Amino acid sequence: MAAFNVERITHVHHWNDTLFSFKTTRDTALRFKNGQFVMIGLEVNGKPLMRAYSIASANYEEELEFFSIKVQDGPLTSILQKVQVGDEILISKKPTGTLVHDDINPGKNLYFLSSGTGLAPFLSLIRDPETYEKFEKVILVHGTRWISELAYQDLILNELPNNEWFEELDIKNKLIYYPTVTREPFENEGRVTTAIETGALFEKIGLPPFNPETDRAMLCGSPHFLTDVAALLDKAGLKESPRMGVLGDYVIERAFVEK
Repeated sequence: MAAFNVERITHVHHWNDTLFSFKTTRDTALRFKNGQFVMIGLEVNGKPLMRAYSIASANYEEELEFFSIKVQDGPLTSILQKVQVGDEILISKKPTGTLVHDDINPGKNLYFLSSGTGLAPFLSLIRDPETYEKFEKVILVHGTRWISELAYQDLILNELPNNEWFEELDIKNKLIYYPTVTREPFENEGRVTTAIETGALFEKIGLPPFNPETDRAMLCGSPHFLTDVAALLDKAGLKESPRMGVLGDYVIERAFVEK
């Protein structure tokens, strides 16, 4: 188990029947950039069963936080969704990932485009002071099926804007939140891609359509979501970072498979 730290669950929150979050202890030697992921898992039949999970907490926090789906027959999530405070969990010692500030060109507006639990890395990045120091506007877009899947709204709408530390960074004027759902009535309805194509997103947030001169983006979500949104960014003239360590107008996290 040399590649993993054994941590303990400190908090569990079930959002609904399909989503939950949990916090764990954090080894003092673990260092990561906001937006990165680690491998987490449990020992099953004497062997570690691991999956990639974005770290939802910021890198200055004492605990680690994760946001997960529940899949009843999923090899890992079927067990993981039953964890309780005090249970042990394995967390890899080497964070990695593409959703980092280092790989994004300077710009004016930064879009965090997510679907489902793809919100997770952006929960870390919206708690990163560097995000607000580098960009004038930070737009968090989250697409789900149901309203109950729009997790962390209190953090986004109340906790962060009213945090004294972030107040100095002008977060109330900089952070814009655009949630949208596809399967029930809501203030914003439909897919994220539709909101981009029709201009509904830009009309609602009061910004012009994507412009390679000013706009940058990070993407995390289902494979279809990533393909469709990337195509729209390409069409608008934005260039994807080809690999880690190389600057681009937008970056995509492709490490996740929903299991």
